[in-house]
Parts: sequence; C-alpha cells; structure tokens
Amino acid sequence: MALPRTVTVEELFAPPVRASASLSPDGTRIAYLAPWENRMNLWIEGVDAPGDARRVTAEDRGLLSYYWTDDPRWLLYTRDQGGDENCHLYRVDLDAPDVAAINLTPFPGARIADLALPAARPGKAVFSANTRTPAEFDLFELDIATGDLRTLATSPGGATTGLLHGGNGDPFVTEMTEEGDLRLSRWNEATKTLSQVALFDGADYPVGVYPMEATADGTGVLVGSYRGTDQLRLVRLDPATGEETEVDSHPVHDLDTRAGAFPRLPSPLIRSRRTGELIGVRYLGERQVIHALDRHFAEVLKNLEKLSDGDLGDISSDESERRWVVTFVHDRDPGVTYLYDHATGESRLLFRPRGHLDPGQSAPMTPVTIPSRDGLVLPSYLTLPVGIEPRRLPLVLLVHGGPWTRDSWGYSPVVQLFANRGYAVLQVNFRGSTGYGKAFTQAGIGELAGKMHDDLIDGVNWAFERGYADPGRVAIMGASYGGYAALVGVTFTPDVFAAAVDIVGISDLENFLRNQPAFVRPALASNWYRYVGDPADPRQAADMRARSPISRVDQVRAPLLIGQGANDARVVQGESDNMVDALRERGIPVEYMLMADEGHAIENPENLIALSSAVECFFRKHIGDGRNET
Repeated sequence: MALPRTVTVEELFAPPVRASASLSPDGTRIAYLAPWENRMNLWIEGVDAPGDARRVTAEDRGLLSYYWTDDPRWLLYTRDQGGDENCHLYRVDLDAPDVAAINLTPFPGARIADLALPAARPGKAVFSANTRTPAEFDLFELDIATGDLRTLATSPGGATTGLLHGGNGDPFVTEMTEEGDLRLSRWNEATKTLSQVALFDGADYPVGVYPMEATADGTGVLVGSYRGTDQLRLVRLDPATGEETEVDSHPVHDLDTRAGAFPRLPSPLIRSRRTGELIGVRYLGERQVIHALDRHFAEVLKNLEKLSDGDLGDISSDESERRWVVTFVHDRDPGVTYLYDHATGESRLLFRPRGHLDPGQSAPMTPVTIPSRDGLVLPSYLTLPVGIEPRRLPLVLLVHGGPWTRDSWGYSPVVQLFANRGYAVLQVNFRGSTGYGKAFTQAGIGELAGKMHDDLIDGVNWAFERGYADPGRVAIMGASYGGYAALVGVTFTPDVFAAAVDIVGISDLENFLRNQPAFVRPALASNWYRYVGDPADPRQAADMRARSPISRVDQVRAPLLIGQGANDARVVQGESDNMVDALRERGIPVEYMLMADEGHAIENPENLIALSSAVECFFRKHIGDGRNET
C-alpha cells in the first residue's frame, strides 16, 4: 500500500465537527457538542428536520458534559474555570433561545460531583458539592425549573469523602479509614447517625469503589465488587445486612470502569430512559463486551451492533425506547453516530466527527500481549504506520496516566499523528493498571520506578526482538503519571531513550503528594499512600525521593520537552518548573511549554495544536522521520 497523505496537526487536533450526541426524552430532538469560537458548545437539531441546528450555549471553554432532563425544555451542562476542576452546573432553557444559560451552582472555589437525575424524582437533580469546606461534600437536591437548592444531608465530617443519593431513602456516606479502606454507611437524617453497610479493602480499589449507585427505591446499592474474585463484577449490596448478591459478571473481563477516572466516557451501567432500571452492563478486555439484562434491550443491542465494527460508546433513547442515538468507539473512524428506529428497523448516519479523515488511510490499533521479565502478561496495543515496512522503525512508547487506569482500543489523535509520520507506537498496560483484575493492579504496590518501569522496558525490548523498532530511535511520552514515567525513563534507564516528552508529569513524588488539593486528599490513603508512600513518614519520604526523577537529574542524557498547565490542581506547576530549572542548571537540553489557561488536562484546541506541533518537530529532530526513510 502507498504511503497515506501527510495529515496536518490541525486536522487531527482541531475540534470535531460534531460529538457526544444524545436524544431528547420525547424523541424529537438531538443535542450534541460542536465548535463555536473554537470551543465545544451545545447545539440542538430536530430528529425529523436535519439541518435546522441551532446553538444554545456560548461558553469560552469547552463543555465537560451535558444532560437532558425529563422535561425536554431543559438541558443541564457542566464546565470548569480555566482547568481548575471546579465544575459548576448550568441550565439551558430551550423555550427561551434568547436567554443565556444560568449558573445554578455559583459557589466560588467549589465543585459538584455525582450528578444524578433520578427517575423517581421528576424535575429534580441530585448532586454533592463542597460548598462549606473543600474536603467535605454535602448532598443537594435541585429543582431544575426554578433553580431552588435544598440540602438533603450535611456531611458528618471527619474523613468523609462524600454523600451518595439514596433513592427514596436516606443517603449513603462514603468515608476513608485511616488504614485506607473505604467504608459505606447509611445516614439516618432523623437521628443524625451512621450505620455501617460494608467495608472495602482499599488495596483492591485504588481509585475508589466504582460503580456505586443506589437503586431507585433505595433498598440496595449497585457496586463493582472484587469480593471473592479477581474480576470486578456487579453486585447488589443489601444496606440492612451488607450481603452481596451478584447481578452480572464476565468470566474473564472486569467491568469497564474507565468512566470512574474519565467521566466523559460511558458508565458501565446502561439504564432505561423510561424507568431508570438497569438494562445492560459493559465489560472491557481487548475490546468491549456488553451483557443485555433486558429482553427489549437485547433485541435493540443486536441491531445496534450491526451498524459498525466499532464498540458501542454513548447510548441514548427516547422514553418509549423506540428511537436510539448511538456513538461508536473505533480506532480509525472515531465517534461515528447513528439514529436507529427499533419499530421500523431503519437507521440513519447522523455524522462522522472527523469526516475529513479517511479511515482507510489511518493506522489500525492492534491488541498484543507482552511477557514481562518475571512472567506477568502485559496486555498492550501496537500501532504501525500504513504503507511502510514495519522494520526498525522509530518507536514512541506512549504511557497512560493514572497510574490506576488503562489503555484501551480506540481512536487517539496522538497515536495517529505519530503513525502518520512513520513511527511505531506502543502502549503497554504495565502492572498497577486497572481493568485486568485486582491481582494485576496490586502487583504495582511499591513498584513506581521499579517493576512498573521494568514492564515498559520489557515492552520496548519486545518491539526490538520482533524487529519493529530501531534501538537507537526510541522516545517515551506520557501525561500525568505517564509524564512521570517519561522522566523515570530518562533518569533511571538513560541508555534506552533518545528523547522524552513529559506533559503535566510528576518530578518529585514527595512534593507532589504534599501539594494535593483538598478534594482528593481523603482518597490518598487507598492509592498513593498505599502504593507509593506517605510523605509524613520520614522513611517512606526518603524512599519516595529515591524514586523521583528530580533526584537523578545528573543521569539525563536525552533531550526533553515538558508541557504544563499553569492552573493544574493535581500536578502543580512547580513540578515542571523545578525539573526544568535543574536540567538547565546542568546544561541539559529541555524545551518548556507553560500554558496559562490550562489545568491538568490540556483541552483548548489552540494549545493542543501548538503542543502537538512542538512534539512533532521535537521527535523529528531527535528520532528522525519514518516517512522519508522508506
């Protein structure tokens, strides 16, 4: 096959023409996100009148998420301020197109979480918010039409991390114990007392227990549980006895819990638009598997899966569950979206978000398994350039963040950029990643800059042994934990990498943990303290310093590019500033891009394009250009 055309950075990283479509409850309108002034804003269009689209928001920062309410007059959406992660909730009145969206939670410095639109509470939204103090979340009920807020329950305080809507009953309280375990209790509003329901071992749940949702009647809690098994399964927890009853499971795969870390991804629980009851469950291995728990949805699912060879992403229906709007995850044709009518069996392509890109010329992402040096199997993904013999290519090792998440099959503009430039791209799910059973995750305890990094090196060696990669032209890149891994790569194994890119990465583990924002501190005991160390303990702090790239700057021989959001609340700017200063003091080449209007996630299109263009030039300079060497 001939080389594909060179796709520009702007084509890959500019906002999609449309994205994130969903159907109104009456089935007459479709809402979606599309650019306005280069920011993703909310639009609506008639189902039976395509082409009559109108914009209903005018935000200067891309929206994080949006929700149809049970009344199709109202749409809700969230956004933060400059990447600070303090999400506020806004309301759009579709019957008053000239009225600007209203901020329903105008609390300075506060954020909302766990938004729910319970079917049993028409016209209401329920969410938690830390309006009194950053570390404690109270439970609120919002009257969507009037904007009136009512406090349902106030956090009991202590180590409490949040309150959960309890259906028609009292709310549930989640709190972290001093040992890093998560306790679920029921709050009695009348007596102001807690009664424990269950205790979850924090080592099994480094990012918390997810999903965790009350049933509509409040008589049970749907929970992702590892109890008695290595695979994460869905159970119903009885609040009175604490007993678990299995709802559904997969013999090999975990529940797909990526939405616990990335709320824009679909929940593993698929619910009926009409009743709010559970009708489907998602699992994730190399690809997604959906179990239908409802006869009608099983019939719908069978037909939806015929529309694309991708994996089902966002799913919405009208209240009759006749009309459906579905989006597909795909490695080369991302976000393709269809309207399906179950009564007639007819379907219609609504849009392809990146229709200007030819899926036939994009590079496929292939699942591969890589053996680690101690025998652990590492589920990974390899993307090879199209039209180039896959022999001794420049290689980009792309490391996911978290570290308690995972890489998965699907479209990545970063991956496609590198593959289009003639690079092989390898994504290794190293030990400590989630989604492959609790033993795989727990194998990462105490292994930062240790076996977790060995797994990455074993992946690179695997690519060498199969002839895919040129040992002299390997780069490492990642964001957040992936940025830390990139810095570890050039400080702990400096002979392996010819270049490194660190985006919002950790350079000093001790400093990083001392600067965590208040809203995440209660959870540190179950993840960072358990897996890495507590900086309050001098012995553990010393070990953390030994595992920190900032302590080994003298080992760096490869050039670096570092990107940082100035408003990052998780990995503060000082993490990058200190690394850059230390490198420059020693005369080591480093490029530094500080983005004043970004936080932990780089989201504004102009910044994505500028950063990606800089990385493209950086890699071309230091590991070559795979296209021009064929």
